[in-house]
Amino acid sequence: MPRNDKVEALEVNRVRLTDGPMTTDQGIGVTHTDDSLRAGTRGSALIEDFHLREKITRFDHERIPERVVHARGAAAHGTFQVYRPLGEWTAAAFLNDPARVAPVFVRFSTVVGSRGSADTVRDTRGLAVKFYTTEGNFDLVGNNIPVFFIQDGIKFPDVVHALKPERHHEIPQDGRRAACPRLPR
Repeated sequence: MPRNDKVEALEVNRVRLTDGPMTTDQGIGVTHTDDSLRAGTRGSALIEDFHLREKITRFDHERIPERVVHARGAAAHGTFQVYRPLGEWTAAAFLNDPARVAPVFVRFSTVVGSRGSADTVRDTRGLAVKFYTTEGNFDLVGNNIPVFFIQDGIKFPDVVHALKPERHHEIPQDGRRAACPRLPR
């Protein structure tokens, strides 16, 4: 970073987060926090991954109203009925019986928009469809954001923390910049 008077003046307020080793909540050293343990190259996340469970649990218990994801949007209730059986692709009963009617709830929302932000700001959009079936709930969720955090759930809290403000210094969103930066695929 180039040195100038402003940088020097800010230096007294700078906090170095990399001075010590990264640790878990129990103080165990962690060298890599970007990927979770998997069963094989493209397998499921393993329950043995204590760091993943710790990080997701901490995120789930965090109740900062300004960081609630999908807090603003619109939704509708209705019913869903398949017009022809889809047995060649699925075993779900509600998708194989044209006589079955399943209640459905659909939500469209912004992801990053915080309290008081404009609806016109460029933001990741979200969609969720919940089918209430006799076999249980079937959830279908989508976001127009790269799939990196879907492929590895350990990254989701990091995306939310990077894009959503903290309550003690909430900065209004600017409609001239993208709320979601270009992320590597």
